[in-house]
Amino acid sequence: MAETTPKIKIMKGAAADLSAATYQIFDESHTIGNALRWMIMKNVPHPSENLIQVRIQMYDGLSSLNALIEALNNLDDVCETVENKYHASLASNNYERWEEKS
Repeated sequence: MAETTPKIKIMKGAAADLSAATYQIFDESHTIGNALRWMIMKNVPHPSENLIQVRIQMYDGLSSLNALIEALNNLDDVCETVENKYHASLASNNYERWEEKS
């Protein structure tokens, strides 16, 4: 009988009660990974701690810290662009207004 590779592997360092664990899912792409992340975030209450943990895995000797800093800078740029467009829209005075009916 041929050995089969497991589809999901629980990585070292998981809590004994599995309240916290890192999983590897084999033969899948980031497409399913992003959809799975969204579904988990949709169904799992957020922790009461005001912190996040991010795991970044790089290949070819690239720095995970550089990737994190670049992503944070890119996110900052996106937020700044949205804010600038918002203020420009307000300044143009060309936006839909909803008036209360008396």
